[in-house]
Amino acid sequence: MEFANTWLPFIYLYGVGGIAFVLGMLLILRTKALRVSFERDKKWLWVLIYGFLFYAGLHATFILLAIGSY
Repeated sequence: MEFANTWLPFIYLYGVGGIAFVLGMLLILRTKALRVSFERDKKWLWVLIYGFLFYAGLHATFILLAIGSY
């Protein structure tokens, strides 16, 4: 499989999605909708960041497994 068929959609999905995610995180932090000084909110901040990275990593793993099967 070619790069344009495998990794380009991945880069687009998590690149553009990552920009939207970072802008959303900045928005909720600046409006104090999520306060890092509260332990519970700090936990949710890390859950959101970990979740984004986890799904990106899981997606990359499945792409690598699919490419390796050829």
